[in-house]
Amino acid sequence: MLAAMATAYRCPQDGTRADVASLTWCCPVCRGPWDLDFEVSGPLRPAALSGRVNSLWRYEEVLPLASPTTTLGEGRTPLVPLTDTVSAKLDFLMPTLSFKDRGAVMLAELARRLSPERVVADSSGNAGTAVAAYCARAGLPCTVYVPEGTSPKKTEQIRAHGARLDIVPGDRESTALAARAAADAPGTFYASHVFNPYFLHGTKTYVYELWEDLGGRLPDAIAVPVGNGTLLLGAALAVAELRAQGLIETVPALIAVQAEAVSPLAAAFHAGADVLPDTPPGAASPTLAEGIAIPRPPRARAILAAVRESGGTFLTVTEDQLRGAQLDLAARGLYVETTGVACWAAVGGWTDRSVVVPLCGAGLKTGLAD
Repeated sequence: MLAAMATAYRCPQDGTRADVASLTWCCPVCRGPWDLDFEVSGPLRPAALSGRVNSLWRYEEVLPLASPTTTLGEGRTPLVPLTDTVSAKLDFLMPTLSFKDRGAVMLAELARRLSPERVVADSSGNAGTAVAAYCARAGLPCTVYVPEGTSPKKTEQIRAHGARLDIVPGDRESTALAARAAADAPGTFYASHVFNPYFLHGTKTYVYELWEDLGGRLPDAIAVPVGNGTLLLGAALAVAELRAQGLIETVPALIAVQAEAVSPLAAAFHAGADVLPDTPPGAASPTLAEGIAIPRPPRARAILAAVRESGGTFLTVTEDQLRGAQLDLAARGLYVETTGVACWAAVGGWTDRSVVVPLCGAGLKTGLAD
């Protein structure tokens, strides 16, 4: 079988390219995030999957890296029906208790092969925890930048994995700027779940698993919480690849969910805009959904386009809805963090079509909402 090929980083805005073996973390012209020039070696054949490793690495034909040494057995999380039409994928059962393991293992494996002097990452908690864990697995020194106010359980977990923790005064945007400044230092690999497209090729396995578990089809809709949009963009990648391989005929609607308190993408979508306004937002309102409280996601244009092209939409949820959804899921036996319940809060009552929601992070990461 031929290996899948990643040939270069490519800027979606101006076409600039860079070698995937470089430590260049963004387009040097516009400072925007990279896409990946990538060709699958497929088609992925369902009959070939039965004897393979029970992790996301089973989809080797469609992944940009192969034969990993940093794996912790991530992926292949259960799909559980909650109602007649709504099912939940239990991604909080990952090794670091969040879906971010899907992309973090790709970044750590890539970094291991490039042998940088250091790895840096920024996060509201879960991505940093995942990068810290997989860097520990890979034997790489790691610094994680997090905003003040990050859940103490998440910062404890980052430290436990041996990473250096840098708590940044201010909001999530201030944290990202601090990490990007550090990323410009020579010999640094920026394990960015936003800027590095290898992360998206990890999160796309979420949809490949749905396709496999549902017998070679996808639900009518896939709901995802959206801050920086890494799960949504990974889902869009997978849907496009599955369709190109002739493995699905219809495309599910992508339902993007944001907290009402921090919902720049939802506002732009419903205003008919293709990008966020140039005017920087004011201070973000506090929200229980800290993991998606992103005022200016760098891949905003791609996120808005992916939702529109799928025939999907944006929904927002209130703080009271988040509290209620967390308690409701707990009463069903599923203890999920407050960001991870957003999709259940938004679409849990749907009865007109099949939809899957991700339960992205374990409740132990944040505790019950006040």
